[in-house]
Amino acid sequence: MSLKTSGEIKNRLAVLRAEKEWSQKKVAEMLGVSRQTIVSLEKNKYNPSLKLAFEISALFEKEIIDVFQYVREEDK
Repeated sequence: MSLKTSGEIKNRLAVLRAEKEWSQKKVAEMLGVSRQTIVSLEKNKYNPSLKLAFEISALFEKEIIDVFQYVREEDK
């Protein structure tokens, strides 16, 4: 794999949230962020800090790799 390969971070936040039947507002409150942050994360318009990514994973009791994936351009 070349270090020049570009990609993006995708997440399963909307799916995990739906499985728990939690609203965006509830997740935001539990994480101490705005609802807009959750909206942006779910739309893949915002990548969380590493700390927030771990907090999200812990909230859903999942390994970080089960919530966030790095998708390389050639893997699409």
